Amino acid sequence: SLLILRLCCSPGTMIVLVDLLLMLIDLTFSILTAVIQTFLRPRLKCIDGELCLITGAGGALGRLFALEFAKEGARLVLWDCNATANERTAELVRELGVEAHAYTVDLSERRSIYQAADRVRAEVGDVSILVNNAGVVAGRRLLDCPDELLERTLLVNCHALFWMTKAFLPQMKAKNHGHIVTIASALGLFSTACDYCASKFGAVGFHESLTHELLAEDLDGIKTTLVCPYIVDTGMFAGCEIRKELKSLIPPLQPLYTVQQSMKAILAEQQMICIPRLMYIPFLSRALLPWEANVATYRFMGGDKCMLPFIKNVEMKSSNGNMKSS
Repeated sequence: SLLILRLCCSPGTMIVLVDLLLMLIDLTFSILTAVIQTFLRPRLKCIDGELCLITGAGGALGRLFALEFAKEGARLVLWDCNATANERTAELVRELGVEAHAYTVDLSERRSIYQAADRVRAEVGDVSILVNNAGVVAGRRLLDCPDELLERTLLVNCHALFWMTKAFLPQMKAKNHGHIVTIASALGLFSTACDYCASKFGAVGFHESLTHELLAEDLDGIKTTLVCPYIVDTGMFAGCEIRKELKSLIPPLQPLYTVQQSMKAILAEQQMICIPRLMYIPFLSRALLPWEANVATYRFMGGDKCMLPFIKNVEMKSSNGNMKSS
């Protein structure tokens, strides 16, 4: 008992106990703050004049993000591998009286990312808001999917996040000012399609690791937001559906609703948002329930077979191996 008393009274032990107490206070404060923010409208920050770069800007979600950021007064840098679609987005942004610069970039090529980043810095300036939105899916079963399609999904959906961040984070760190947004997916929280879900799992992991790294360096001026929407009705996952009896409970999300909810989270500097809120349930159950319980729930919802109609559609439409992109 004397030894225990000495240990408890030692400086090192006292420091641990004090840190534990402070951690519990922070934990309680964070939970209460989150509960309060659920019922109160959060204060939204002003991004007028900020330089915002959006990848996949020629797609449905990317275009909507561009228009929403333009309405908030941000200057836009738009990246996409489809020059025509990307330029159309730029034209729509300019019609709102907002500055827009379109660049044709292949996110599966690291060198292309770095070269385009150098051009943006030289021609436009330092990016202060980075929205990693681009995404692709092969839509094949693992053993039926050519290696090059699997690799491209991982390169665009996951690896590009590393290269994009390495290209633009140094300027944000120099000013301790910026915001990095990762448009991941609820399918990055629980799996369904091998190539896409694995890449989005990687995107979620990357984003969380980056956030912790920034916090460890006390860079409180650089914010991060992780967006995990359910399947969005852009045509990217045409045919994908859960159990028919439950489809009305969790229908595919409308693109505009998805972007508007995401924008609220970004402007409120919210660290993470699942859309709809119902998606927090499988996220929590995955961590709390036994594996077998999650499998049983997954099968009940029809999640184990929800991608089969989509895969069949892709195989019928794209026998040459073309990919769907967002």
